[in-house]
Parts: sequence; C-alpha cells; structure tokens
Amino acid sequence: MDMTKLVGVLLIVAGVLGLAYGNFSYTKQTHEVKLGPIEMSVRGKQTVNVPAGRAQAPSWPASRC
Repeated sequence: MDMTKLVGVLLIVAGVLGLAYGNFSYTKQTHEVKLGPIEMSVRGKQTVNVPAGRAQAPSWPASRC
C-alpha cells in the first residue's frame, strides 16, 4: 500500500470516529515551576468538538462537477 492510500484510509477512519464520538479531549501541561525541592505544574483539560456537518461528504450533484 503506497503512502497516499494509507493517508486516505487514516483520514476516513478519523472521520468515522469523529462522527461516532462527536468530540475528544486531551490534557495539556502548560506551566512548570521549580523552586528548590518544590516542583509545581499546571495541567488543563482541552476538549475538541467535531462538527457533524464538516465530517460529511459534499452533497452537490455529480453533473455540476
């Protein structure tokens, strides 16, 4: 399988998962402080919404292409 087909399959799988779940979240570490023996860090949870209308294929007629 060449690289173009692999990327295409990965994009299709990502689109199907986006439609199925609707959003995903991840944790982002933003700040880190070290003061001698004390270490502190801040983590924030980010959520990304996948709009259902953007994940669908275009619906224009084939005759207009």
